Amino acid sequence: MSVITSPQQFNQDDLYIDLEQTIGHELYLKCEGFNFAGSVKLKAANAMVTAAERDGTLVPGSAIVESSSGNLGVALSMIAANRGYRFVCVTDSRCNLATRRLMEALGSEVHIITEPDPQEGLLGARLNHVRHLVATEGYVWLNQYANPNSAQAHYDTTGPEIARQFPQLDVLFVGAGTTGTLMGCARYFKENHPDVRIVAIDSVGSVTFGTPASRRMIPGLGSGRVPEMLDESLIDEVVHVEEADTIRTCHMLARTGFLFGGSTGTVVSGASAWLAEHGTPGTTAVTIAPDLGERYLDTIYQSHWVEDLYGDVDAADVPADVPAQRTEMACAAA
Repeated sequence: MSVITSPQQFNQDDLYIDLEQTIGHELYLKCEGFNFAGSVKLKAANAMVTAAERDGTLVPGSAIVESSSGNLGVALSMIAANRGYRFVCVTDSRCNLATRRLMEALGSEVHIITEPDPQEGLLGARLNHVRHLVATEGYVWLNQYANPNSAQAHYDTTGPEIARQFPQLDVLFVGAGTTGTLMGCARYFKENHPDVRIVAIDSVGSVTFGTPASRRMIPGLGSGRVPEMLDESLIDEVVHVEEADTIRTCHMLARTGFLFGGSTGTVVSGASAWLAEHGTPGTTAVTIAPDLGERYLDTIYQSHWVEDLYGDVDAADVPADVPAQRTEMACAAA
């Protein structure tokens, strides 16, 4: 029997799904959505808050502000409610309604940005608003985009957990958003298991790895600016995934009984394409599912939303054997 006194004390992070029968390649999906925050972002949120408390940045009565497309905002809302802090989440119009309501139910304020910054899009506009709140009202900004504790949380937990479960791991696929999960896992494996190939999965339209910016409607992965934490020397390859393929993969997984969010659809789609092109019999591969799918019922699982943005998307058309849009990174040639 487990007994806890705060919600962040519970996190089941040792559950994997074997996707071979679904995608035709040996791929294990690490499920990170089974905690009270509902996503992998609980690890980063808890690490950043704990570090800020330790160094005196956060004190009783402090007010926290953070920019988030959703999952980190929920995790911080939960922790702030438990520890007695005010919290303001600055998000934008792409954030799911269910996610916004969840943060508000936990007692947080949600500021929704609708006008993009001319150079850095909606993310840039969100960060401008955060800086304004810090300068004018004294909020504490944890800054998930540059806070080393975000990546350290995954260096300490996610990376070692995968290594324990899969000692013969060949390739690890990790989605790139703020790059905290990616950098923590990549650094852990490069330092402790350097033969494991690290493949970053990004969304088409994200500028993280130098590709052109374009419309992105699914929150979670991708960025309108290069995250400060990113160290490309730790990454062997990058695969970019079209959002229509994200939708197809989410729907395909749902038809097998597994309901996941858009980030999971993206990483599974990218991993499937990579394995179709480069995988060999016996290749052991793992990817990470950041959250579950209930918060996306009004978007990626809503037919009118999908048709309006992407046209007719059929899960039967998942392009598992189409070569991935990939980029070799500097360390691959070293």
